[in-house]
Amino acid sequence: MPDLSELEKTLGVEFKNKDLVETALTHRSYLNENPRFNLPHNERLEFLGDAVLELIVTDHLYHHYNLPEGELTNLRAAVVRGEMLSVVAEELGLDDFLLLSRGEKKDTGKARQYIWANAVEAVIGAIYLDAGYEAAAGFIERNIIKRLPEVIEQGLHIDSKSKFQELAQEKYRATPSYKVLSEEGLDHAKQFVVGVFVGKEQMGEGKGTSKQEAQQNAAKEALEKIQ
Repeated sequence: MPDLSELEKTLGVEFKNKDLVETALTHRSYLNENPRFNLPHNERLEFLGDAVLELIVTDHLYHHYNLPEGELTNLRAAVVRGEMLSVVAEELGLDDFLLLSRGEKKDTGKARQYIWANAVEAVIGAIYLDAGYEAAAGFIERNIIKRLPEVIEQGLHIDSKSKFQELAQEKYRATPSYKVLSEEGLDHAKQFVVGVFVGKEQMGEGKGTSKQEAQQNAAKEALEKIQ
């Protein structure tokens, strides 16, 4: 692994327990090829970091945006979604430090972005355990919460499902339905592919780490086709 001190400078955190940050950067596939490696993979830290991220973003939204619950929920979902976190990972250069199998290193598509997003959550979990809530909040504010103005400006938080339902009822006199086309991954790290249908015709397809996120992305694709 490259010198972690460079990554610590980028993250703005100096870890007391270096094993935590190294664990955060260890993908399950690496252990399959290196069974004698002395640290676990990052999925438990990812689980913790996901919860810490949601809490800190929720706290910020509650205190800075006087909006109804539904709009706050949509804003939170937009700023913590996998695509946004993968951009954060890329900007931080996490890929240079990730421990992956040879096969995973070759994959540069959506699967790699998914790994990047999970690594960001794992890093948040590591910061929280090593340095506490305030340090985790500082990292999240510098790298994730700062994207809220961009989310609002680009309308990334708009409820695509509601908007598509209105347009579908107006144009086709029908209510859209959603179907899970596939799902993969462990229980706490599922990746869903959902299709949105008007009658028997598939109008869009979306991916997400929850069925709700995948439905929103499917509706968004459908909106782009009929608008």
